[in-house]
Amino acid sequence: MSDFPFAIVGFDLDGTLVDTAGDLTAAVNHALGLAARAPLTEAEVRPMIGLGARHMLEQGFAATGGVPGGDFDRLYRELLRFYEAHIAVHSRPFLGLTAALDRLDALGVKTAVVTNKREDMARKLLGELGLADRMATIIGGDTLGPGNAKPSTAPIVEMMARCGGGRAVFVGDSIYDVMAANSAGVTSVAVSFGFLDRPANELGANHVINHFDELVPLLACL
Repeated sequence: MSDFPFAIVGFDLDGTLVDTAGDLTAAVNHALGLAARAPLTEAEVRPMIGLGARHMLEQGFAATGGVPGGDFDRLYRELLRFYEAHIAVHSRPFLGLTAALDRLDALGVKTAVVTNKREDMARKLLGELGLADRMATIIGGDTLGPGNAKPSTAPIVEMMARCGGGRAVFVGDSIYDVMAANSAGVTSVAVSFGFLDRPANELGANHVINHFDELVPLLACL
């Protein structure tokens, strides 16, 4: 029987498990191009990621002249269509992730994903990267219905229930991840390599890691 102090390790997806910025930037620029807007750089798009694709596109339009009125929903659908067709062209797991998952698996720890990405998109991306089957559950921003995406505690609570309960930790790269975990009474870990809109040590997480190699040794000490 493992004496590892956590039964469940949950992860955010974009900017935490996987560097998806290249493919998300391409999708945003596809939609912006259809509206005759100038493209954004990956560095400009990174801080826009975290509250779902609709919010990301709204931010993209706001940065290039304002959100268009009646045409926005069509452009949003175009973004989703393009992204789904090109979901794992540039996206790759962050360094050290696979080894960390191997260590957690060997310890009998259940791993899960809680993302504000649509569940079908999350499953497709994780599947193409060979990570979907490693997760005990995958909860998307739409899984529990409107109003139940992070920073709501609902998906964190649901993650713990689906994983059979026990002490949990949640790893993320945004204030929404930290807020959801902290409000749910779950240990929060921020990654400094994610899509940050502020320094990682200002997110309010219980702990910060700079590489996935640090994750399991940190958790073993808590």
